[in-house]
Amino acid sequence: MEYRQLGNSGLTVSLVGIGCNNFGGRADATQSQIVIKKALDLGITLFDTADVYGGKGGSETILGDYLGENRQNIVLATKFGWDMSETDKGASRRYIMKAVHSSLKRLKTDYIDLYQLHKPDPKTPIAETLRAMNDLVKAGAVRYIGCSNLKSWQVVEAVYTAKELGLEGFISCQDEYSLVQRNAESELLPAMKAYGLGLLPYFPLASGLLSGKYKQGAPMPEGARLTKSQGLANEYLTDKNWAIVEKLTAFCAAHNHTILELAFSWLAANPVTSSIIAGATKPEQIEQNVAAVSWQLTSSELAEVQKILDA
Repeated sequence: MEYRQLGNSGLTVSLVGIGCNNFGGRADATQSQIVIKKALDLGITLFDTADVYGGKGGSETILGDYLGENRQNIVLATKFGWDMSETDKGASRRYIMKAVHSSLKRLKTDYIDLYQLHKPDPKTPIAETLRAMNDLVKAGAVRYIGCSNLKSWQVVEAVYTAKELGLEGFISCQDEYSLVQRNAESELLPAMKAYGLGLLPYFPLASGLLSGKYKQGAPMPEGARLTKSQGLANEYLTDKNWAIVEKLTAFCAAHNHTILELAFSWLAANPVTSSIIAGATKPEQIEQNVAAVSWQLTSSELAEVQKILDA
């Protein structure tokens, strides 16, 4: 396993992380524990969850019940801000203080390594959010802070607000980024590079499209995410994406690799990437993800991929 610095911070994380969004949902407690054990065995240190995952608290509870002594060996990340109830949501000081207490209790830990704002809160000034998160760092309840799903201008605003007020700033951004979802490239990635934030890309396989199990014109695999969710299918199974996948699959075959390996290795080749967040419901998926980053793409191979993506 390769380990990288998270942005310009002193925090080190495994290049492959595990997204715990399936815990308590698609994976019950027993399945989740098997996946957690496999991740630990393979050297994964970054475990990323959120208070809303697994039926609002379910994922955090499963992690808290299982980790025990392993807690000290991992980087535990969670998020707040999504709607937990009609009143418990957002990024106000009032809610942050309540949310962190609940997460700590479910996770059975005294501190969170990376506490992340899950989405923007237009009703709360970013200064209020940063002051509250800064107080959590000072109190020892949180080690570092990050954000997720913020627009590039919101990330820059947060950076400057933290500097102006002398507060702890975000060290990372967790956003969707993959071979077929590259919206972050226009403004977000340049901003992150300029200000030293680490990228934690999620949905690296585009909800399974880049796993190799979907074929255009063939029956959809039974029980798969894009099979069960028409909304996701409409988003990812577009003519443009099918064309890209077909060309990338041919490229991978010519280099004796799979498109899943390319999906991870392409993200790993970007210096702004600190850890690739991928969910799993089975231990073999963890094994595949960890093995996938072993392809060290050359500059000529990256240029070939870029040509396909830009066509």
